[in-house]
Amino acid sequence: MAVVSSASEGLRAAPRATILQLRAPGLSTSALEREANELVAAATIPVLISSRCDVVLASGAAGVNLPGSDIGAADARTLLGRRLVGRSVHSIAAAQQAERDSADFVIFGPVWESPSHPGSPPTGVAALELVARAVRIPVLAIGGVTVERIAECHAAGAAGYAAIGMFM
Repeated sequence: MAVVSSASEGLRAAPRATILQLRAPGLSTSALEREANELVAAATIPVLISSRCDVVLASGAAGVNLPGSDIGAADARTLLGRRLVGRSVHSIAAAQQAERDSADFVIFGPVWESPSHPGSPPTGVAALELVARAVRIPVLAIGGVTVERIAECHAAGAAGYAAIGMFM
């Protein structure tokens, strides 16, 4: 999953990603909707919107990824129906709650130190493995993921990874 902040970034990342997540918390709702509409219309892979179920519906995106402080996955599922619902988590308990709330996947981390989350201590690969074993839904690793660390993510039981810098 490539985490991008604009349609142009998403289209540059799309050839190397399997899914795109538009995450642009600094944009106004109308600007985010414009970016989402452009990305959804042009992308050949699924597009998720971070935190904004309304923009998912307005743009026809494939789904949403919810930060831990956002609405519950069950509430998002009520709003979005069969679209994808993901949840960013930082613990086993949060991953299990997301699974109980009908999330389709969780993004766990930061596994390694990450410039996009300064001050957030890395959880480590052992914690990623514990989360992957604790839930039946796919777990994506995030935070400091590099090409060299992808195999480590998979060996720990992650179904894949999400990254910001790797796709830029």
